[in-house]
Amino acid sequence: MKTKLVLGAVAAAVAVFSQSALAQSASSPTRAEVKQEAKSGALAPAGQGQQAPAPSKMSDKTRDERKATTKADVKSGATKPAGESAELKDDKMSRTKGSTTDRAARKADTAAAVKARKTTPAGEAAAPVSDPPKK
Repeated sequence: MKTKLVLGAVAAAVAVFSQSALAQSASSPTRAEVKQEAKSGALAPAGQGQQAPAPSKMSDKTRDERKATTKADVKSGATKPAGESAELKDDKMSRTKGSTTDRAARKADTAAAVKARKTTPAGEAAAPVSDPPKK
């Protein structure tokens, strides 16, 4: 009984290892094929997967053409300021836009409010609505 068990285990082991060895040798390229691929540059560098070809870094314009385009953009105001503070400047400019009324209209409105006693004296806070005015 022991011999049948041992022979069965050996036969199973031989069957498992022979299949993996045959499959591995059939799918792997030979050393000469690997060397040929390495010389042609078709293989990816070690540790990296397949990469898409990088776009060309060469410009289709000459330096003078780029300079002329940039000057025209700056002159027309189409360029944005460079650097990290560019966004802060844009935010500050949008917050500090003045009112739509001109100075004369604003002065007239203030004079009318003073005359109608709808303003508080300078330096004093407005009284809360819930408290009655003091006499």
